[in-house]
Amino acid sequence: MKILLYSPDNGVTRNFMPHLWMFLLQSLTPAEHKVVLIDGNAQPMDEAGIARYVREEKIDLVGIGAMTRMIAKAYRMADAVRAAGVPVVMGGPHVTEMADEALGRDGGSRHADAVALGEADNTWPRIVEDAARGELKDIYAPVDAAGKELKPSLKPYPVIPWDTIDLNQFNLVPLWAKKLLQKHGTGWGTFRIVPVESGRGCPYGCEFCTVTGFFGDSIRFRTNESVVNELLLLKARSRKERGQIAVFFIDDNFAINLKRTKSLLRDIIAAGAQLNWIAQISANLLRDQELVDLISASGGKWIFIGMESIDPTNLKDVNKGFNKPEEYAAVLERLAQRNVYAITSFILGMDNDTVGAAERTLAQVRTWPPGLPIFGLLTPLPGTPLYKRLDVAGRLTRPKHWQEFIPFTMAHTPLKMTIDEAHAEVNYGWSHAYGPEAIAQAVNSLDDQPLGCRVNILIARLCFRGIYFPMMGRFTWWKVVSENRGTIFKLAKQGFAAWWDSRFRPEAAPETSAGD
Repeated sequence: MKILLYSPDNGVTRNFMPHLWMFLLQSLTPAEHKVVLIDGNAQPMDEAGIARYVREEKIDLVGIGAMTRMIAKAYRMADAVRAAGVPVVMGGPHVTEMADEALGRDGGSRHADAVALGEADNTWPRIVEDAARGELKDIYAPVDAAGKELKPSLKPYPVIPWDTIDLNQFNLVPLWAKKLLQKHGTGWGTFRIVPVESGRGCPYGCEFCTVTGFFGDSIRFRTNESVVNELLLLKARSRKERGQIAVFFIDDNFAINLKRTKSLLRDIIAAGAQLNWIAQISANLLRDQELVDLISASGGKWIFIGMESIDPTNLKDVNKGFNKPEEYAAVLERLAQRNVYAITSFILGMDNDTVGAAERTLAQVRTWPPGLPIFGLLTPLPGTPLYKRLDVAGRLTRPKHWQEFIPFTMAHTPLKMTIDEAHAEVNYGWSHAYGPEAIAQAVNSLDDQPLGCRVNILIARLCFRGIYFPMMGRFTWWKVVSENRGTIFKLAKQGFAAWWDSRFRPEAAPETSAGD
């Protein structure tokens, strides 16, 4: 068979990296079948486009994975594929919780011929085998003979052939810039962020999170050797292409087992497998100074921290009381001292939030080392304790909000402000964190650091701005560049001065970049 694995666009902005599930299932597919991948964020496609693609390419089976915010688009694409006569298997967190919806058992239309519940590592080969015989079942669940749920071990872990996979669709360098940079041999003709997992599961059970329900609270890890070999494979490809590859460890909490994480990072360093990497780590685990030292030495550059709120009452309400807002500043300073910076995530519209929550949050953020603050609204996702609590309380205003996904829009009534006020708070947060003045302040706060650090924060701020403000067109990008021209010119001037000194004043010590 010829199989298409498809991930729809996320409905907000293009992802900065592909989804791991596609590459993982591709590696788990029996060798006699051919698998092609399309990520809708990298290759935009509508319903007519995917129907035409499956007909022209003679696709025999389509697998679609999607989170809740992407599910409406996923259903539309699945409908188009099925109308073209090709069976569809759907999976992911949303379908796992809402299997009847995908199968049309809730009174609505049927979107999938089959659904894969939970982690599909063990069920995918069986799905492919059944599809090849034309005998797809409605539901595939990872259970044993007694009906008990099975969580796949990550030992052994399938080898993903990053050295041969076509990653052209995921190059973040624009085509015009790629040609220029390749010509001058800068090593930046390609830049990709590649997803890698070292473990699964999270024991915390935050009220709003789907992770514990999907992956469970039992933590499973790959072997250190497996992870290190994957990084070495990626590093070799980067050198061969004279390009850049960064890794995003997609573990729900990369440092959930401190002893194991330290062991992995030491092995990465010992093997010379360092690549610039990003990971999600909760603030409470970053108290450990040895961990932070190892993060820096192993190539860690950005840490995603789900701070959620600076209000302890809010954190307690959503079962995230292990976050201590009074520790945030020290954690971020500890990282910044090693040139590691944070993507700090905040949720607005929580039950103890009142008007002014965004400014109160930003007032704290401005006192911290520069990073990437991001703002979202409290969203009740199906299957979570939050959804159930709000449903029982009669506070859901759009009980099936995923059927018409609207970015940054509430689906329930906050307790201490109106829905419109909550929307205004999110807008305020983004506007005041990513305006030209805020970006200039972030860059200037690193004047005592190498030029590469300042360029890093500038580029990251400009790109992350696109999560909230549409920045898909060339004109929009030119406008953003123009608004930030003062900061860009300042860095360009400093860069030229450093280049001039290194070339014509050998006695002047060159300024090194953050990546050196």
